[in-house]
Amino acid sequence: MKLWCLHGAVGLAADWDDFKKRMEMKGHQVHAIDLWSYLDDADCSFQEFAGKLCEAARKESEPPVLIGYSMGGRLALHALIEDPLVWSGAMLISVHPGLEAEKERVLRMGADAEWAAKILTGRWDSFLNEWESQPVLQGICKAPLADRSNLRDRQIAVARGFTSWSLGKQQNLRNSLKDIDKPVVWLAGKRDQKFASLADSVWSQMSDSYLLGPLDAGHRVPWEAPEEFSFCVEHLLDLINR
Repeated sequence: MKLWCLHGAVGLAADWDDFKKRMEMKGHQVHAIDLWSYLDDADCSFQEFAGKLCEAARKESEPPVLIGYSMGGRLALHALIEDPLVWSGAMLISVHPGLEAEKERVLRMGADAEWAAKILTGRWDSFLNEWESQPVLQGICKAPLADRSNLRDRQIAVARGFTSWSLGKQQNLRNSLKDIDKPVVWLAGKRDQKFASLADSVWSQMSDSYLLGPLDAGHRVPWEAPEEFSFCVEHLLDLINR
């Protein structure tokens, strides 16, 4: 079965390389999506991205499994809502279903615009140091993340990610979760209380949804707990093939 993986903000498709090796040893194909390719030339809304990703998925011989982490998980959720039929199932890791208050959305758009400005007007290394110093990202990664210096030449696309795909621009998707009728696993780390609580509050709103964990990890679950994460993915595949 083919797994389509979506990385997070300031991430790369190569972040999934360790996971790809683990899964391919078990006979599964992993296709890591380069999210910045959707933003290299222009802005791309959540809806535009979802339409393009679903269009690509329809070309597969069988519906792929969608795995999304953080920002990539929010994009994955939009694609699931866009057309559940083109996916076999999904895993959503450290994912926010959307802010509920307009004031929160405005504040978040402002904060994300500041991140974008730091990318475009400052030094990449300075931005990266500030980004990585956030408390939510302080877990110890047992599986390697790709070298972020490789994003230097794609700073414009990364900056667009903060504006086009800001959580502030995302609709509150809670009322749309019931329309997804494929197996979906929600996953979070126990040291990431905010996202563990979010997963716990929304998973039961879906007809064929499951909550695993929380695993012994922070926000970056696939890299902080790679073996446990792979086991969870295997469980999702069992649910799909039951």
